[in-house]
Formats: sequence, structure tokens, C-alpha cells
Amino acid sequence: MFKRAKQNRVFQDVVEQIQEAILAGKLAPGTKLPAERELKDMFNTSRGTLREALRVLEQKGLIEIKLGVAGGAIVKQIDADPIVASLALLIRSGGISLAHLAEFRIKIEGSIVELAAQRATPENIKEMERILEEAQTHFKAGDWERFLKTDEIMHTYIGIMSQNPVFQFLQKSIHDNIHQYYASYLPMSHERTLENLNDFEKIIAAIKCHDSVAAADIMRDHVERFNKKMQEKAMAADKD
Repeated sequence: MFKRAKQNRVFQDVVEQIQEAILAGKLAPGTKLPAERELKDMFNTSRGTLREALRVLEQKGLIEIKLGVAGGAIVKQIDADPIVASLALLIRSGGISLAHLAEFRIKIEGSIVELAAQRATPENIKEMERILEEAQTHFKAGDWERFLKTDEIMHTYIGIMSQNPVFQFLQKSIHDNIHQYYASYLPMSHERTLENLNDFEKIIAAIKCHDSVAAADIMRDHVERFNKKMQEKAMAADKD
């Protein structure tokens, strides 16, 4: 399966050969790569170079390196985890401005909820109603932290309902990390939480009717209004 690495680019060649074997389906998820000694001989490279290449493949989410007697490099099921983690770090570092985040959300979340409304199954709608009931319970209890967590779950589930894995992981990445912006620029109160809750009641009602246009309009308006509140708070903080 593997051949000697090109000596002028050994490290890169090792990574590319193993990566291509995985992407081409020659190495299925769960497959254990040959032992380190065998790989070293196959690629005609040093142990140090091989180990560094395997670490890069692990960082890419293509393999998992297990320690111990029964350990080794195991091929993983490819998923979006590494991309999600990178996007999460970018958001949490403050490297994305409120304006950029809002612009992205208005464009993308409107489209996501539009698809969700078109594709929602009876089971999806039942789950959305369950999440809404949970949000209502936290609202009545005045538990804003749990309400925000439920809000995150609701947004993420809309991504799942779109039946598009790209939208799904983008939605999850954003809403797993966006609440730090709320803590800084939009501390929740009874009034703001009620406004949020009312918006989602309207969105779910539109989804239940499979009214994709209404669902998208409500979502865009929701994002725009709450972003405006955060922008005003940020501007006031800058003046202080």
C-alpha cells in the first residue's frame, strides 16, 4: 500500500500517502496501521519523522494513537470535529467581531431554518416542542443560564433538521461558543429572555406549518434585533 517516501520531502510524503489511503477507502475506520517498525521500513524514514507524521494525521482527525501493548495508530471515522474545534477557538479568542458574526448568522441561519421548515419530520417537530417546553420551564424559574443552554440546544437542533451536515456543524460551532458574547454584551433579564422565548415560539409555529419563508424571516429578524442590542452595549462600553 505504501512506498518509499521521496527523500526531498519525506515528512510531507508520509502524511500524504497515509491520508490518501484513508480518503480513498483503502484504510477503513477502525483499521490499525502497520506497526511503527514496519511503517518505518515501508517509507524508508526515521522513527522521529514517522512519529511526527502520525501526530499530524492525528491532529487532522484521521487517526487516533492509542498507547499500550494493544495500542497503535487506528483509522478514525472522518468527522467535522477538528474544524469545529478550530472555529470554536476563533470565536472564543474574540477574533470574530460582533458585526461579522451577525452578518454570518443572518445569512446562514435564515437559510438553515428555511431548510429545517421544509424538511421537518413529525419526530423533529415533537423534539422541538420538547426543547421549547424545557426553555419555558427555565424561563418561569428565572434560570437564565439554563435558558441560554436550552437556546443553544434549540439552535443546534435546527441545524440537524436541515439534514445538511455542513450546516449542522456550522450551527453547532457557533452556538457552542456564542454565549460568551452574551455575557459581555447582552446579560439576560426577564424582558430579554421573554423576547427570545417569544421568537422561538413563532419560529417553531412556522416550522410546524412548513412555512419556510416565515421561519427564515423570523430568524433573521431575531438575529438582527439581538445583535443591535449587543452593538449598542459594545459602543457604550467603548465610550466608557
